[in-house]
Amino acid sequence: MATSPKAPRQRVPAAERRDALIEAAIHEFAHGGLHGTPVDRIARRVGVAQPYVFSLFGSKRELFVAAVESCFDRTAEAFTNAAAEFDPATAPPDTDVLTAMGKTYVQLLESERDYLMLQLQAYAACDDELIRERVRAAYARMVMLVEDLSEAPSERIDEFFRHGMSLNVAAAMGVEDLSAGCEWMRAERVSSTAQSAILPSG
Repeated sequence: MATSPKAPRQRVPAAERRDALIEAAIHEFAHGGLHGTPVDRIARRVGVAQPYVFSLFGSKRELFVAAVESCFDRTAEAFTNAAAEFDPATAPPDTDVLTAMGKTYVQLLESERDYLMLQLQAYAACDDELIRERVRAAYARMVMLVEDLSEAPSERIDEFFRHGMSLNVAAAMGVEDLSAGCEWMRAERVSSTAQSAILPSG
């Protein structure tokens, strides 16, 4: 009995593979960091061989940086959209573009945990000169974008990024309601005090 010939395997464009590898790298590096994540694990997640990854990125560090820069780009896109959608005529009192971007960042942290974790992994890997230079450049671009979009004074820009870093730490510790500010710390203190009260002394 004659068998029908197999359909030729469709080639996936290199640009599409590259995007898929960056997406896989975001999730893997977010949990394992630069030094704890084998490139082979990222390759398997996409269904390619490890040498193919190096043919596109050259090195593990370059793949890591590409993933980190992708996260910064997504945050920049979220800020840009928030600024474009902000309408002072319908916004609540005492809010502005910077406030809208802050709310968007909270939503991003709550919905995209791996992007947050990779951001922290990037800062931790800054003892590597190449990574430090690229991360600092990406961070500087983010600051300039927020300045341009908000037109806020430098004091508010500084506070915006200080608060953003505080949110990063809170999200990394698993705080569920990031919009509640420091309320989680007060609740944690009350819980710790109550627990201490029921523990036997001595």
